[in-house]
Amino acid sequence: MLMSYNDFAIRVVNLSKRFEIYDTPRDRLKQFIAPPLQKLVKQSPKQYFRDFWALKDVSFEIKKGEAVGIIGRNGSGKSTLLQMICGTLTPTSGSIQTNGRIAALLELGSGFNPEFTGRDNVYMNAALLGLNYEEIDNRFDAIAAFADIGKFIDQPVKTYSSGMFVRLAFSVIAHVDADILVVDEALSVGDAVFNQKCMRFIRSFQESGTLLFVSHDMSSVRNLCDSAVWLGVGQIMEQGASKKVTESYLKYTFQEVYGQEVKLSSASVKEISSTNELISNESTEATPVIEYGSRMYIQDNFQEASGWTTGGAELISVALESLSGGDNTVFTGGEKVRVVVRAKANKDLYSPILGFVFRDRLGQDLFGENTLPFTSKTITSIKAHQHFVGKFVFKLPMLPNGQYAVFASVAEGDLYNNVQHHLLHDALIVSVSSSKIRWGLVGVQFEDILLEEYDDN
Repeated sequence: MLMSYNDFAIRVVNLSKRFEIYDTPRDRLKQFIAPPLQKLVKQSPKQYFRDFWALKDVSFEIKKGEAVGIIGRNGSGKSTLLQMICGTLTPTSGSIQTNGRIAALLELGSGFNPEFTGRDNVYMNAALLGLNYEEIDNRFDAIAAFADIGKFIDQPVKTYSSGMFVRLAFSVIAHVDADILVVDEALSVGDAVFNQKCMRFIRSFQESGTLLFVSHDMSSVRNLCDSAVWLGVGQIMEQGASKKVTESYLKYTFQEVYGQEVKLSSASVKEISSTNELISNESTEATPVIEYGSRMYIQDNFQEASGWTTGGAELISVALESLSGGDNTVFTGGEKVRVVVRAKANKDLYSPILGFVFRDRLGQDLFGENTLPFTSKTITSIKAHQHFVGKFVFKLPMLPNGQYAVFASVAEGDLYNNVQHHLLHDALIVSVSSSKIRWGLVGVQFEDILLEEYDDN
């Protein structure tokens, strides 16, 4: 059922885009001249090009205020889709409706004249986005300050680095009061400081606007977007919640890398095989200067975890254990713990790898490790049907309120060339509550905090 006009920001219905591909410039000339002449002499016109469908029957709706990620491999049709949404390309068939002013940062170079100065391009680009001269005049100082390219604002854009270019382009779209913001991969060329500034703006924009975000960084898509659309060879492969769609896409890309030699199958663990081990009773904890009052509750989700497997090896269990003699289901943060990942080899593994990653509810990777630091120094192989275990001892960070998931995997290879034999997204669920003080994504237990005068002479 279609949304009402007041509810949707973007509506795409049966959208298709066809391009004509010519093998040589001569064929393009033939196509221009020959078919009309052939029609005159009552011959069937000959086609001197090949059809390429960049998009084929794509349909979806984005409601106002929603953040949607567009993902897919290079050549899947993402940029073509964005250009048609923004009006710089015309569909071959189907329709697009947009509800509100659109500001877009597409591929580097779009919308700017390289011969014009940065100042001239600001006025031209902002005018194309719907501002009049007086409005641009009033906002120019803010645009220049956001871009922070100094005197280069009055130099021709063709002299800019890619980073300077994207600074100015993003600064313009950040100051035109858009209802819909479209951001392609162009932000990837910016420096870290400017990227942080852009992300702060995007998060602020999301409070009232609609975001269409294209990225190859699945963590960013899960972090920023409520839902996602996965495009492949011009068609929608999957759409839905960003976490689910990005996990499906991640599995697909791994399969593409491995080729036909390794077959990935969906995996959901039903039986857990684990062996209890003695827990050492060691503690070197300092008394914290603040009573943080945080509690973490661990839920074993191994049986219900989803992922994939090649059949070459399988995870047996994943556990978080206290090394301070405490309860293995409740943690506070700051104590010494051990993550234990057990697995079984179903074939000979020449260089096995076990690892884990803590992720927040948006799918952002917070911290993790694998056994490569050990196996890179100590060559290890595992025979078929043998069980093996990875143990990771560290001081557990303090985390903000919310739910977290522990991703785990067993792989084979090295840092640059490996095969993930069994991967589970949510092997453990960690619930954190009662945090009194927390800044950032991960907290640190401070042992001392002072405020005192000092003599600056």
